[in-house]
Amino acid sequence: MAFRVSISIFGKSLRVPRVANVSAPLENASPFLRTGWAARRPGTNNGHGFRFTPACFITSDAFLSRLEKGKAAETDDTLYHYPASVLPDSAEQLSLLVKDPDQPENSKVLRVAIIGAPNAGKSTLSNQLLGRKVFAVSKKVHTTRSRALGVLTEDDTQIILLDTPGLTTPTKVKRHQLEKSLLEDPWNTVKEASLVVVMVDVSDKWACNKLDFEVLKCLTQYPDVPAVLVLNKVDMLKSKSRLLEITADLTCGVVNGRKLQVRRVIKPPWAERRTDREARTSGSGDEDKPGGDVADGEGSEAQSGLRKEQLRALKTQQGWAHFKDVFMLSAVDGEDVETLKRYLVVGAKPGSWQYHSDVLTDQTPEEICTNTVREKLLEYLPKEVPYTMTQAIDLWHDRENGELDIAVKLYVKKESHMKMVIGQAGQMVARIAREAGDDLSTVFLREVKLRLSVKVKN
Repeated sequence: MAFRVSISIFGKSLRVPRVANVSAPLENASPFLRTGWAARRPGTNNGHGFRFTPACFITSDAFLSRLEKGKAAETDDTLYHYPASVLPDSAEQLSLLVKDPDQPENSKVLRVAIIGAPNAGKSTLSNQLLGRKVFAVSKKVHTTRSRALGVLTEDDTQIILLDTPGLTTPTKVKRHQLEKSLLEDPWNTVKEASLVVVMVDVSDKWACNKLDFEVLKCLTQYPDVPAVLVLNKVDMLKSKSRLLEITADLTCGVVNGRKLQVRRVIKPPWAERRTDREARTSGSGDEDKPGGDVADGEGSEAQSGLRKEQLRALKTQQGWAHFKDVFMLSAVDGEDVETLKRYLVVGAKPGSWQYHSDVLTDQTPEEICTNTVREKLLEYLPKEVPYTMTQAIDLWHDRENGELDIAVKLYVKKESHMKMVIGQAGQMVARIAREAGDDLSTVFLREVKLRLSVKVKN
């Protein structure tokens, strides 16, 4: 699929991740391709293929100028603040959280709420921005169960990242017996943020062309909070030219108050038939896909504060026309995320820091431990098994040699579940303990010896 872009907003400011081949002729594509790192690829499409820089965002020339100045200032190594770590002692961690901030004279701050549908990559992005893995990540939905806070401090700027559970509905919370925090925390987080980052998984064909209904409700409830759109997992998208179409759909063709015009080149008949077929099958997706539980819209009127008329209108709405900027990246790629990181730092406003520069997260050491173990359980155990399990920390001991001894007891509901957790000859539970221990060693910056035991809960 190819596109012809006919609007100046893309000029000098759109960079497509990795390698993008644009088949439009050079004279037609020039408004889109005038970027400092765009280069022709000889031998492709009659010389009209191009190679782009890894990260991408759409923004104004004025902001680009400010961003370049920020990059120039970074060249001084004295300004770099190495990622903090988490203290393994709960009392010390709490003391650090309430410690007076060591802010400079001209301090700046930005509170960023990261929201999106389940499994969009919110926690992965937060970890990349922080430089350490402090939030649990897995391929299964609802890995994040409640809001968690991360603190990124660089030079005179403090970015407070508010990582939230995937937006869900009251019906799903009741049906799957989920915690109420999954329902309440994202809304409460947006209310206290100064910027909202909306993440969309572009590799999910069910979700990439329409914003999640719960996300739309949240944005409509707080229209005064600036929002940016992050298209995640672009490395998994085979046709990079589709990013332009996805951007137009999710932004209603408007970014930062300026209209986008993306005109589709005529497709062959077989491509049109395939599009129609995909549109017919998209209505039969499962309940976790956008629009799969629209009955919750009016039922959640009290929760969202929106009127029934507004909720009905949102059901037919495809995107949000008030995004300030659009980013296209892969959250697992540090180089991609660096562009968004610089954007957040430059966009911070003058204000007092809320935390000491040594603070990395507001989670307790025990919470990080249980979340890390839960991540591995979700990663390696089938279906509903990890969702029905609970944990209890039996031992937390700091040895004289600096090692941290942790013992966690895992409770399961059935004997058959216990056999799954233990695995053949204890290999599964040993693997979970080893990998979780390695992750904890990185967070606490010390050797962690983690032992897991499994018991059927009566």
